[in-house]
Amino acid sequence: MEVTFWGVRGSIPAPGPGTVRYGGNTACVSVRTRHGKLLVLDCGTGARSLGLSLLADGATDGFATGRGEAAILLSHTHWDHIQGFPFFSPLYVAGNAFQIYGPAQSSALLEGILEGQMAPQYFPVQTLKNMGARIEITAVRAGVPFDVLGCTVTAVTNPHGRVGAMAFRIDDADRSVVYASDAGYGPGGPSREAAALYHGADLLIHDSTYTPEDRARYPGRGLASVTEAVSAAIHAGARRVALFHYDQDYTDADIDMMVERGRRGIAMTAGYVEPEVVAASEGLTLQV
Repeated sequence: MEVTFWGVRGSIPAPGPGTVRYGGNTACVSVRTRHGKLLVLDCGTGARSLGLSLLADGATDGFATGRGEAAILLSHTHWDHIQGFPFFSPLYVAGNAFQIYGPAQSSALLEGILEGQMAPQYFPVQTLKNMGARIEITAVRAGVPFDVLGCTVTAVTNPHGRVGAMAFRIDDADRSVVYASDAGYGPGGPSREAAALYHGADLLIHDSTYTPEDRARYPGRGLASVTEAVSAAIHAGARRVALFHYDQDYTDADIDMMVERGRRGIAMTAGYVEPEVVAASEGLTLQV
């Protein structure tokens, strides 16, 4: 599989000179399967750049000509994870097909949430039906594996404020990618179900919003620290952990220090397989 990061921030986009290296767009990650199929993890403002790349001259997926197919997995529907959806250009090309999966009590409720941010008070297109592409929306049940474009996807709900956020595991033959953004664990760390989801992942993309000090300062926001991300990866036996979903107020220099703290934490661990620590940044592509 091939994993590319298009947006790595949380809460709100943070463009500016202090975020040039890691990027200022909110959460969006693409996953290419071994057969070249496309899965999109969250649709924050980074989705705009992904969409433009799919329509660029020379793109071979067929999205520019209405022959594209992809799946979008939404961890939850806070704005930083869906605010790029109306600006994802392939959705406006007739003939393209998108399967959208996310947490909700019903598929109709999930569709209503996405429609809500496209109301005329917020957005001129006004409805999903005006977008052009064929869109199918499905509510996901935690713990029940389902097939997505030839991969097996399993979801677990992590605590995140009052709504929770889904973590997804994508198994493609003998490779696995886990996406766990917005994970506000309690004192005991990941739940048993989450730990099982993470177990043995080739790549664990994990919420790393805060330093441990800021995590303690904002316990009610339902977000993880770099220390919690590294600990989850170590105990899961993950081969690699990508730090992700950085606080919007952190500069590139702040994230550099967070990454160093994560790597020091790995170096001080004994008795476990030590995962590689990677700092997610816009444009970074990892082979899994």
